[in-house]
Amino acid sequence: MRLTAWLVLIASLLLWSGNWIVARAVREDVAPGIATVGRQVIVLAILAPLVFRGLREKWGSLTRKDLKILAALGFSGGGVHLGLQWLGLHYTTATSGILYLSTSPIFIMLMAIPLGERVRLPQWVGVLISFCGVYLIATHGEVASLSFNIGDLMALTSMVMWSAYTILLRVRRDPLDTPELLTMICAFGLVFMIPWVTWELLFNPKLQLNQAGVLAIVYAAIGALLLAHAGWSCVVRRLGVVPAGVSMHLMPAFGVVLSALFLAEYPSWYHFAGIALILGGVALSSLK
Repeated sequence: MRLTAWLVLIASLLLWSGNWIVARAVREDVAPGIATVGRQVIVLAILAPLVFRGLREKWGSLTRKDLKILAALGFSGGGVHLGLQWLGLHYTTATSGILYLSTSPIFIMLMAIPLGERVRLPQWVGVLISFCGVYLIATHGEVASLSFNIGDLMALTSMVMWSAYTILLRVRRDPLDTPELLTMICAFGLVFMIPWVTWELLFNPKLQLNQAGVLAIVYAAIGALLLAHAGWSCVVRRLGVVPAGVSMHLMPAFGVVLSALFLAEYPSWYHFAGIALILGGVALSSLK
């Protein structure tokens, strides 16, 4: 059973990594807002009939604070966060974008300070080292230019939002189970995406949706959202939080390999140097 859990873990990480590759591959085939809303609609269509009864029974027990946290989860993890990923990959490579995944422990640590997390000097040094790696990747190795790639900044902002989403998961106290929670996150995320999609409908001339775009949305909804989240929940229960959390650092490695295989995007020296600094900083920040 433990071997099965590890196989499910690897499959979940591959599905999440593949989402970056797919988004980069179809950047000219579907607008980012349409892609994000499309995957939310598919997930809601699948989950809503299954969780409707449970949500109706639990709705009365949700406090105003619970709803605010759920709305914040929808904003940071189910809507704009996903749109920024897809939009950022219009301007930067999937290799660069997916390497920023390893920065999430740093942002989570910083955001946990108001919750009572104590950050000591070695951890601050680790933060500084990680940000040096981020700077190296974001400037594409031209450290003296002080010029950042806009796509890298969007991908990095997406990671900041994902870190906020993780912190919010720690403070939620609602009675919802995982499918019910995912349904609420997608529903709130859909609401927050309305202004974005409205702008695309009015001003974006590239709204064509061909077969590649449709398949990408279906993959993002069923593969990267439903199956990966379900697999991740199972793995955390079987293996524990720490082993699962550490395994997240496999995603940049998976992403670099997938980018080379399917997109012919090969890493440069600054990718290797940057991820080495980021992981070194994360390791130092994790020391007690």
